[in-house]
Amino acid sequence: MCGIWALFGSDECLSVQCLSAMKIAHRGPDAFRFENVNGFTNCCFGFHRLAVVDQLYGMQPIRVKKFPYLWLCYNGEIYNFKQLQKQFGFEYQTLVDGEVILHLYNRGGIEQTASMLDGVFAFILLDTTNRKVFLARDTYGVRPLFKVLTDDGFLGVCSEAKGLINLKHSTSLCPKVEPFLPGHYEVLDLKPSGKVASVELVKFHSHKDEPLHTAFDTVENLPSGFDLETVKSNIRILFENAVRKRLMAHRRIGCLLSGKGGLDSSLVAAVLLKLMKEIDINYPLQTFAIGMENSPDLLAARKVAAHIGSEHHEVIFNSEEGIQAIEDVIFSLETYDITTVRASIGMYLVSKYIRKKTDSVVIFSGEGSDELTQGYIYFHKAPSPEEAAEESERLLKELYLFDVLRADRTTAAHGLELRVPFLDHRFTSYYLSLPAELRIPKNGIEKYLLRQSFEDSNLLPKEILWRPKEAFSDGIASVKKSWFSILQDYIDQQVDDLLLEKAAEKYPFNPPKTKESYYYRQIFEKHYPGRSSWLPHYWMPRWVKATDPSARTLKHYKSATQE
Repeated sequence: MCGIWALFGSDECLSVQCLSAMKIAHRGPDAFRFENVNGFTNCCFGFHRLAVVDQLYGMQPIRVKKFPYLWLCYNGEIYNFKQLQKQFGFEYQTLVDGEVILHLYNRGGIEQTASMLDGVFAFILLDTTNRKVFLARDTYGVRPLFKVLTDDGFLGVCSEAKGLINLKHSTSLCPKVEPFLPGHYEVLDLKPSGKVASVELVKFHSHKDEPLHTAFDTVENLPSGFDLETVKSNIRILFENAVRKRLMAHRRIGCLLSGKGGLDSSLVAAVLLKLMKEIDINYPLQTFAIGMENSPDLLAARKVAAHIGSEHHEVIFNSEEGIQAIEDVIFSLETYDITTVRASIGMYLVSKYIRKKTDSVVIFSGEGSDELTQGYIYFHKAPSPEEAAEESERLLKELYLFDVLRADRTTAAHGLELRVPFLDHRFTSYYLSLPAELRIPKNGIEKYLLRQSFEDSNLLPKEILWRPKEAFSDGIASVKKSWFSILQDYIDQQVDDLLLEKAAEKYPFNPPKTKESYYYRQIFEKHYPGRSSWLPHYWMPRWVKATDPSARTLKHYKSATQE
């Protein structure tokens, strides 16, 4: 996890522009480098480093003797760099997994490079010989990337939008900053002036397609067919493989146990601990849960930690601490989406604790499971298995705007690196290839197939494996009064009724419908005025008449006290 930043064709003094690069310093607390490009005085790279691999040669932009004309700035982890080295005979000069990008590009060009990478990544690759700039981002946008491109060819690229919004440029008062689309790469021509022109934007991978790099995976071909035992076995094999490949780190690994419903992060933690023992990692796994006093998530996490035998940390926060964090959270997130802000507060506070009180840096989490395995409660209302499958794909496609954005920014704000095995390319493409009727909720229980697959593994206690779903922002509160209702009571005092009545006039795009959303929007506009289009729409459940995105407002929701 790092912060990357680059400019091409800047009219302004680079020493002034580089102040913008400091806005993402939290992403790489270990080192910083700012480097001009030979022969292009108005082009430069900025890099904030979190040292997770190769402490000695891990600085960027990465340049190697073999390809002196290539410059690479990347944020991510490429899990199959050793398999690709073996397959193609690459000679690496560093221990940095990202170096493989240079060798793949030299061997087969940008399309093959992006398609062959098994991992999470956002990168800027410059080829000064062929005068080309390439941008690319992984399938689910687990690693963030934003860009700004003006009409006269000034290009700015950054891990977070906050590193681009204050850039100075002669012809544009407020250039449009936008997220770079996941699963795409872009080719740009670099002119002698340092300015660029976009040539093409290409989608290199769709989440339903088996990735090209499967051919070089450590797991051989799996048995085909959709009989239940085969499917369950394949799910277990691929999920375990997804966790195993993510163990690549020279820094301490930890795991969140405060994800939605407990199931997703609990499965990750249980498999993680099993594999750490197998490969003789000689420190205990630290697990982390956050909540208010006696919250359902804390109690469930305690059971899981006791069952798997992790070194467990509980972070207890009160409503005042949660409310005080809101502004920092919205600044970090760069969004005003209601459910994202709500769920981010707990994750932001637990990340802050991990950074201050422990030495865990690489943090595993359960993001992506709800979207992939139809874990949201409203999936019970899906009119048909086919429509449920379509909705699952839509949610995965938009993850970079919601849960993946939350998970990245809340952890990166405190210099932590997130790993999300549920979004493994091969695991997700397999799960999405299964017949639609296998993937729907059954017997009133969502994620039925996933739970069933691990039922006989003894990885988790039965009551956790089959625990009903909690929304993260609700699970961290006590059952009597959910975190979101505590928030709303506070906000009620902060936003006048008259302001809400006139909300649509003040904010015509995505107008706030509640005091809570008005409050978040106000804070967002303070930091990012006029940038509301970064959020195309609010996250809301489908097939139900919902005015609030919290699971607790849906009829299907049952707390433990009602059972």
